[in-house]
Amino acid sequence: MEPLWLAIAFVFGFGARRVGLPPLVGYLIAGFALHALGAEAGGFIDEVANVGVLLMLFSIGLKLQLQTLARPVIWAGASLHMLVTVVVFGAAILTLAAAGLSAFTGLAPEQSLLIAFALSFSSTVFAVKLLEDTDEAGSQHGKTAIGILILQDVVAIVFLTASTGELPSPWSIALVAGLLLFRPLLALVMSRCGHGELLILYGLVLTLCGAALFDVVGLKPGLGALVIGVLLARHPRAPELAKTLLDVKDLLLVGFFLSIGLVGTPSPIALGIAAMLILAVPLKAGLFFWLLCRLRLRARNAFLASLSLANYSEFGLIVAALGYKRGWITAEWLAILAVAVAITFIAASPLNARSHALFVRLRNRLMRFE
Repeated sequence: MEPLWLAIAFVFGFGARRVGLPPLVGYLIAGFALHALGAEAGGFIDEVANVGVLLMLFSIGLKLQLQTLARPVIWAGASLHMLVTVVVFGAAILTLAAAGLSAFTGLAPEQSLLIAFALSFSSTVFAVKLLEDTDEAGSQHGKTAIGILILQDVVAIVFLTASTGELPSPWSIALVAGLLLFRPLLALVMSRCGHGELLILYGLVLTLCGAALFDVVGLKPGLGALVIGVLLARHPRAPELAKTLLDVKDLLLVGFFLSIGLVGTPSPIALGIAAMLILAVPLKAGLFFWLLCRLRLRARNAFLASLSLANYSEFGLIVAALGYKRGWITAEWLAILAVAVAITFIAASPLNARSHALFVRLRNRLMRFE
């Protein structure tokens, strides 16, 4: 049945693209539709989803420049925003739970904080794709947004690694030391892979082997993919490899978005709660703008970066999916978060397309915060 599922994903993704939305919105809707027809996740789709997530982590590692993350506007902006978001959103969810609102009933404090934590991320896939399409990835606001996204992703990976509740093997230290020792060899092979399919294959091999090695010593496979990417981040061909893997990663992530939709079709109540979460996105963007201005970023750059970050994230879905697998949150909440992510992409696309015009219109008001 999986080939049919992929065909349905293509149809929905194509439809989303035709109306000016990211195809991943279509993939999520395809997953919901398949679940409504009785399909269940598992097997091939889960394997594709897993490889897609690992490739995303490897690509993030390739772009991880520590000197960029050391800028106060990046590390302070990302960490303060995440802290405030988790506290405020967590408190709001707990308040609604205490009020007895359906779907919030019975949520414990730790569950509320996990949901708030998932909502604190912004979408790397959406923002990077948007900035690359508009050729603004190298601009000041583009670099700021991407830096914040990478730092958020690192926090997510740390959480995913710590969530296993298991101590890593003593061999993990030897593994990291060995990877550092073999880094020159890995870099030499990368230099001699050419510019075609061999380079893509090398990236896939590094990703999957790094994940497998870390899994053997009791560490999260995703952390292995990230670390291998970080080891090669300073290589002259790292940007080329990241760009080459982009389409492969996006293709494999189709499986991830399908698997999220296949968990469950959202009920009318879930759709209502997702709509409530959408109303919080302007507050999320406004907090980013205020913090970036306080950290001495120009109002124009702060505004444009904030619009790029005005969404919920696929990484939040990864965190939520882990919570669902471990029984921390219900399938209904995973579906709620998936719908919220999809709607923010729908809303953010036209908003970001008019970002420069919006700044011109609001310039006098926004400059007061600079």
